[in-house]
Amino acid sequence: MAARTALPVVPELRMDLPRPDVREAARVAALCGEPTRAGILALLRDGPHCVCEMAAALGERENNVSNHLARLRDAGLVRASRHGADARWVYYERDEDALRVARAALESVL
Repeated sequence: MAARTALPVVPELRMDLPRPDVREAARVAALCGEPTRAGILALLRDGPHCVCEMAAALGERENNVSNHLARLRDAGLVRASRHGADARWVYYERDEDALRVARAALESVL
């Protein structure tokens, strides 16, 4: 049998509580809650990768990974750069400053 916890009883209802602004936290959660995007962010923790590397690691098609990367890039969580010697190759990396802001938004709710 589980132990019961006594909940505090407030003397009056508090109907004037301010509405919390959770829009940014909800946006980040929706963006990162998609498994492929979460996998991309996890892969990029160790440094830059190209689409073909991430697609192989995630078991996804390259165009699917590219579409998810576009969403992450539009949100500012990842950035792209061309390979110095061969401009055909695009490498993606995390924007750690933007991820700190996103993490803080989530922590404000959790």
